[in-house]
Amino acid sequence: MARRRWFGALVLLLAFGLLSAACSSDDGGGGGGGGDEAATCKGKTGDAATTEAPGGTDDPDGKGKKVGLVFDIGGEGDKSFNDSAAAGIDAAEENMGITAKKLEPNADGSNRGELMRSLAEDDYEMIIGVGFAFAEDMATIAKDFPDIKFAIIDGVVEAENVTSLLFAEEQGSYLVGAEAALKSETGKIGFVGGVEGDLIKKFQAGYEAGAKAARDDIEIESKYIAPDGDFTGFDDAAKGKTIAAGLYENGADVVYHAAGKSGLGVFEAAVEADRLAIGVDSDQYLTADDDQQKCILTSMLKRVDIAVYDAIRDFVDGSMKGGIVTNDLETGGIDYSTSGGQLADQDKLDEYKQDIIDGKIEVPTEP
Repeated sequence: MARRRWFGALVLLLAFGLLSAACSSDDGGGGGGGGDEAATCKGKTGDAATTEAPGGTDDPDGKGKKVGLVFDIGGEGDKSFNDSAAAGIDAAEENMGITAKKLEPNADGSNRGELMRSLAEDDYEMIIGVGFAFAEDMATIAKDFPDIKFAIIDGVVEAENVTSLLFAEEQGSYLVGAEAALKSETGKIGFVGGVEGDLIKKFQAGYEAGAKAARDDIEIESKYIAPDGDFTGFDDAAKGKTIAAGLYENGADVVYHAAGKSGLGVFEAAVEADRLAIGVDSDQYLTADDDQQKCILTSMLKRVDIAVYDAIRDFVDGSMKGGIVTNDLETGGIDYSTSGGQLADQDKLDEYKQDIIDGKIEVPTEP
């Protein structure tokens, strides 16, 4: 009888041990499941915009001036890069009275040059290409139309009639990387890039550097949707969602995207996983639905809208001279958003921001 009681107690003890192990595996932050040890979607909804729109009271009169803009892949409605450029030219049309025309390329962007040339032949006096992929075509067309002013975003074209509008994306990415590390409960964060080229690697490099500066034990997993040269990576929300879901499943509780329209899939994955995401280019919280707003920790602001607007203003008032214009933290062309009210330590971010402006922190541009 004693032996039978001893055996029964052993069975109960083993069963209790298995049950405890199962529960503990659900509580941790190391997998894709729920639990308290992960940063979850707790942001406020309905916050208003905190950034100023382009324009001022002393803007010149551009009535009669014709300005054309050709979007990058993904086009208007990406709630990111292209929409920010659209906001700039729309504001110029409203405030300065220019005549504006916006064109969208085909799915692979192969007709970028054709669209720019059509604007030139239709007597548009200024033409803007939204993205570095315009560089080769613009160099040729600008030479063919020397009296027309051109501007390119994220690319450099060496011609007297072309203004190259560049950004220090790595600086803003450093700040949101620091925030991601400070906010993470699992000790793992992720990055989703649209296309594995030099430009998007600047976002990755800054993000990783900022995260390591804030927390040296942070683990970072970086993934890309498409290889260098395949620009469909900026217009594939389904793949963006799949990659982000994998990062969350692997334990990341904060994921930053630099993927254009594909980033909309990252937000969908964040909602389904109850984990946090970081937007890019514009304050993406402002264009998200309520469920997504709760999951958007911050956005890296790349003020393409201001760069486009200022370039048009310079064209209208006759001061546009070509060359390179760089937008960074110091000029206000790069920043981070505070919408949603769930930042871990805004004071720390502002400290990093000032140190970058003062030259105390040099942010890398390569991972």
